[in-house]
Amino acid sequence: MEQQKQFKGQSMLNGALVLVVATMLVKVIGAIYKIPLTALIGEVGRGYFSSAYEIYTPIYAISMAGLPVAVSKMVSESVTLGNYNDARQIFKVAQKLFFIVGIVGTLLLVLIAFPYVILGDCKDNLWSILMIAPSIFFCCMMSTYRGYYEGLRNMTPTAVSQVIEALGKLILGLIFSKVIINIGLDMYNSGQPVFGVVCTTLSEADSAIAPYAAAGAVFAVTLGTVAALVFMIIHRKLKGDSFDRTMLVNSPRAQDKKATSKTMITIAVPMVISALITNVTNLIDNFTIRTRLAHAVSENLEFFKTTFAASLQGSGTLDKDIGTYLYGCYFSALDFKNLITSITMSLGVSAIPALAAAVAMKDKKEVGSTINSVIRICMLVAAPAGLGIAALSEPIMTLLYGGTNAENLIPISSPIVMIYGIATFILALSTPLTNVLQAMGRADIPAKTVAIGAAIKVVSNFIFVGIPELNIYGATIGTVLCYTFIIAANIYFTMKVSGCRIKFLSTIVKPMISATLCALSAFGTRILLANYLTFGDASSKLNGANVSTLIAVGVAVVVYAVCMLIIKGFAYDDIIMLPKGKKIAKALEKYNLIG
Repeated sequence: MEQQKQFKGQSMLNGALVLVVATMLVKVIGAIYKIPLTALIGEVGRGYFSSAYEIYTPIYAISMAGLPVAVSKMVSESVTLGNYNDARQIFKVAQKLFFIVGIVGTLLLVLIAFPYVILGDCKDNLWSILMIAPSIFFCCMMSTYRGYYEGLRNMTPTAVSQVIEALGKLILGLIFSKVIINIGLDMYNSGQPVFGVVCTTLSEADSAIAPYAAAGAVFAVTLGTVAALVFMIIHRKLKGDSFDRTMLVNSPRAQDKKATSKTMITIAVPMVISALITNVTNLIDNFTIRTRLAHAVSENLEFFKTTFAASLQGSGTLDKDIGTYLYGCYFSALDFKNLITSITMSLGVSAIPALAAAVAMKDKKEVGSTINSVIRICMLVAAPAGLGIAALSEPIMTLLYGGTNAENLIPISSPIVMIYGIATFILALSTPLTNVLQAMGRADIPAKTVAIGAAIKVVSNFIFVGIPELNIYGATIGTVLCYTFIIAANIYFTMKVSGCRIKFLSTIVKPMISATLCALSAFGTRILLANYLTFGDASSKLNGANVSTLIAVGVAVVVYAVCMLIIKGFAYDDIIMLPKGKKIAKALEKYNLIG
């Protein structure tokens, strides 16, 4: 028992906090990267950048699905039961499996790239896809280490590696893109073909440069994964896993490697199937969006030129690039859609070892407590953030993108941001609930619910994106319908499998009430202040409109916190995660302000 206490590791909420802080840093770095990158390579270039991710993401997700979760789950169970030799055995077996998966994933992406760009009539995307392909191998190798340390309930190595990966992408991506753009402009100014294309206008030159500038930015993603992997290797050599000799000697002998491999693969297969369904569907989905959008543009060119006249003229977009431009605007909005969900994913990652340990010990009370904590913390973050973003979608985009190409981007992207903001609490619960079911040994359930949700998404997008009046906005309908079904089904099966009751009042209802008041206060404050704070011009970051937005965000945070305290929406465990949380929690308990 003493050995287990010595190797307790981080609690679920503390581990989640470490990952949340890292994720927020990564998102800040990503914003610092993507905002100037969008200004640098334009929406067309951003469209190429995003298109590379379309084919990369499904293959990456399939390659990465299952094994990291399986490693985390198996290591956590082994450590909980005192089987430390098994934990190390799991790491060694995972390294070999991940090496094979990484090689296969990289080669698969390279092989698929050629028919993909030909069938999609997007040959200029090829360079970006080839530049990002090696990152699958490096990510797989890195995830061996991440899954191992996560299973040990040490989220710090994962957190640090994520920040290193993001910094590498930021620094190198902007440098590579800028250098390539300068080379292309030098070719144009000297009268030479721009990367083999004869250009008579600057707009034509920009169009020719865009795919290569995007490829430079994408290559930085690969180099970022290399840097993160190097960190994980060095960390393991210097820090190890904290198993001392006594723990290993007293631990049972590790099971056979083949048995370990079989168990790992058995756990991983349903997750791989789920990822395969999700990401192949996403690939078809994105392909459908592009083709349906292209069809709508070709059949209704004048309608699109009139509807988006200001943005298209302001950005200098050619008629042939309208579909790609709108698609790039859509992906700019997705940065906001994924902002909160990437944070709540951290909670799911942290929940896997905690829940797996509780299941291994057959502690039903702890299982129920962990499940409710996962849902409650997700809602505490996602509900106010999502509704707040929805209420201030246009002002926030103006604050972040103002001074670059805001007048072109924002009118198209802000309605998408608003829709996804309203649906954020639904989207944010998806991965954590999937992780909960995986940790309880029922990874087959998310695979089934995802399959049905994916079918809903593809059919919806095919119908709605092809309607000229909806165009790119039609893509949001399918996403919301898809995730609404998945969340409803997964909550039902989570209760059924665990035999535990979800406390809907404290986990969902109270955060939603406070979040609604938070969003209303943000919207009202911003409107009120914007009428009085009129200093500065639109091209400046420091102007009345932006200051009004920042003040509105601050007011919304205060309103949310006060509302949650009044209705006792915070739990004791939520408060102790904060700096000096125990003192704050005791003070709030004294005044009966926490549930």
